[in-house]
Amino acid sequence: MSEIFGYIGALFIGLILGLTGGGGSILTVPILVYVLLINPVTATAYSLFIVGTTSVFGATQNYFKGLVDVKTGFLFAIPSFTAVYLTRDQIVPRIPDTILETSTILLTKATFLMAFFAIIMIFAAYSMLKKKKETTDKDKKSSVFSLIIQNFIIGIIIGLVGAGGGFLIIPSLVLFAKLPMKKAVGTSLFIIAMNSLIGFMGDVQNLTIDWLFLLKFTSLSIVGIFIGMYLNKFINEKQLKTGFGYFVLAMACFILLKEFYFV
Repeated sequence: MSEIFGYIGALFIGLILGLTGGGGSILTVPILVYVLLINPVTATAYSLFIVGTTSVFGATQNYFKGLVDVKTGFLFAIPSFTAVYLTRDQIVPRIPDTILETSTILLTKATFLMAFFAIIMIFAAYSMLKKKKETTDKDKKSSVFSLIIQNFIIGIIIGLVGAGGGFLIIPSLVLFAKLPMKKAVGTSLFIIAMNSLIGFMGDVQNLTIDWLFLLKFTSLSIVGIFIGMYLNKFINEKQLKTGFGYFVLAMACFILLKEFYFV
């Protein structure tokens, strides 16, 4: 029964991505961990593959619409996918199974990853719920060096939590690369696809991958994104993002409560 709910969740992930252009990937790890009972380390790896492959379809569609700035995409992606790969290949495997243990506190690797993921979900929810500010020419431009550092840090976060990171990338593209919002969303999907799939390569040599399950789950997510893109014509995107933002916030609170044994 849990497997059925998990595959329904895969469809829902793609549906949200298709409807909103982002956000659905934040659900991937919780579904894999809490519904399908997959270890968080493996779940974050699977999430990178699912998110990356699904984003390829979204990025391709946006590219043919002229909504992907390839040059800017590579400028942002190279430092971030380098960080994602190094995080998955070198950092995550070296996090000890027991990080902290006292008479009253036990912090395991799995709990740390899920708690960190919940914190990122709170920021994602905030990003969805806050009112967008119009950018002007007076906005301060970042230097190439600061963009490299910023995107390297974003890559580390993506590598740890296994999410796409669009809520971090899109504001950066709008504020610093001066891309219009629609082009920022399309370029973000291009960056997310590279980040996630290259990051996943860092896991292939460290984990045993259940390819049959992963391909089935990803296929349903891809079906979902096409359904979502079709339904997008009939649904108020602003209201949908607001509702989904509150849902993500509630799920983040649930994860924190569950991981720290309050429920």
